[in-house]
This record gives sequence, C-alpha cells and structure tokens, in this order.
Amino acid sequence: MALKACGIGHGDEVITVSFTAVATVAAVELCGATPVLVDINSDTYTLDPDQIASVISPRTKAILPVHLYGHPADMDQIVSLADEHNLFVVEDCAQSHGALYQGKKTGSLGDIAAFSFYPTKNLGAIGDGGMVVTDDAALEKRVRLLRQYGWEHRNDSCIPGMNSRLDELQAAILRVKLNHLDAENIRRRNAAHEYRKNLQSTGLTLPNEGKNTIDVYHQYVIRTLKRDLLKLYLAEHGVDTLIHYPVPVHLQLAYRDSVQLENRQLPMTESICKEILSLPMHPYIEKQDIRLIADRIKDFFEMV
Repeated sequence: MALKACGIGHGDEVITVSFTAVATVAAVELCGATPVLVDINSDTYTLDPDQIASVISPRTKAILPVHLYGHPADMDQIVSLADEHNLFVVEDCAQSHGALYQGKKTGSLGDIAAFSFYPTKNLGAIGDGGMVVTDDAALEKRVRLLRQYGWEHRNDSCIPGMNSRLDELQAAILRVKLNHLDAENIRRRNAAHEYRKNLQSTGLTLPNEGKNTIDVYHQYVIRTLKRDLLKLYLAEHGVDTLIHYPVPVHLQLAYRDSVQLENRQLPMTESICKEILSLPMHPYIEKQDIRLIADRIKDFFEMV
C-alpha cells in the first residue's frame, strides 16, 4: 500500500536489496513494478548507498531501504540521492520498531514507511498486522483509501482498493504493548552487549552499529565460515538458531528471472548469506542463558 500510494505501478522500477525477507521484493512485484536489486554494506547488512546511482534510470520511481535486523540503513545518503533524482523513499521498518538514525526514529526518515506487527517483531500482535506511516497528507489519504476498497464514503469506491484493515483485537493489544517498546528495546540492547562481551574472543564477526545509530536488535546475527557446523553443534547442545536469510531473493526460483541486478552480481549479499547465524534474542533472555550459549560456541571453536 505504501508503494501504491506513491503511484508506483507497471513499468516503474524500485531500487532495493536482495538480502531481506521476500516480502520486501514481493510488495514491489504486487504493484506491477520491477525490483532493481543492489548490494549491501558489509558492516550493517543494509542497502549500500554507493550502489544506487549506477542503477537509477528514467523508470526509477522509488528507493526502498530495509532497516534489517533492527539496524537503520544509511538514510542521509539515500534521501540525498532520492531528492536529487525526484524519487520516493519508502522505508521497510518491519524489523526496526524504535530504532534511531541521527536521533530520529526509523519510519520518519523517508516519504512513507511500512511496519510489521507479526508476533515475533519488537512490537508484535498475536496475529498478522501492520501499519503505514507518513507525514504527507496526500499519501496518507491515498493509503486510507487503498486499505478499504477505495471507499471515500461507505460503498463509494473512488479508486481500486483492497481489504487490509487491522482488526480491533490486534489494535487493542498493540496499543498496550507500544507503551513497553522502548523498555524492551533497552533490554534487547543489553542482551546484545552481553553477547558481545562474551563472544569477542571467539573470532566471530559480531554485529556492528553504524555511526549515530541506535540498533534495536530484532535479531542478533553473527558470521562465521563454519556456520553450518556451528549451527548443527549448537542444536545438538540444546541451543536453537535460525538463518535470516539463507537464500537471497535474486537466487530464489520465483524471482530469478523477474528482478534486475546491478552488474548481474551481488557479491557481498551472496557471501554473507553463507555465513550468517541468528542467536536467540528477545527482551527477556537472561544473562546466564547468553553466557551458556557463548560457552557452547567457545567449546565448538576449541573443538574445530
């Protein structure tokens, strides 16, 4: 809906990343537009602004940065490029509730933004849900029309729309949980600090916070060339881990022939996907649990 509100449709191009949940790219295709995928920054795993200029074309209508794992993308450079070329900036904030960039919350940095309230998110409902935010009155009006059949008045569709209302139960739960978001994000950051303290001697590549950013650690993601062996070892010792995301979008069967790639290659994306591992992370993980996980990881590296 955020993309459609910007008037993006058939024949348009949207610049974004391949290293993301498929939902990011699926949204572009659902508008009838073409996703143009560029590589990521090796430190923050977010869209590399230096890759954008070379793929801007007369058909480009928007840049769609993803604040992955709770870390803000480099928005100053992205917004500057967008302004220079008269493009929309549509933020994917599905994993960045409460994250800060230059003192401003993600979702307030571009023209319009989308948040997810899936139950596993930093701010989660007990079912599916989401929100579009903008400070542009025209975009706001268009989103409100799109979310309910294009109705300006009941049973009066002035544009083609859809049924995408957040139900009252989810809204009530989210309204209460929103009051606890900042405190829970602090707990996530404390957990991340504990992980770093206990893992810095292992040789793992640990999460990096960019300058003037506040990461809210939706995931705590480490990197190692021995990722698959480590994952198996931890599972055998009672530690569940996940990989977010093992196969980049441009290598998935559904999208191989429908996306455009910068120079036909995304080397950083493809390399990182083979190394990343998400360790247990939530606001209520205990320090002793983090230490236990770290000890199992240290045991693994001593063994190999």
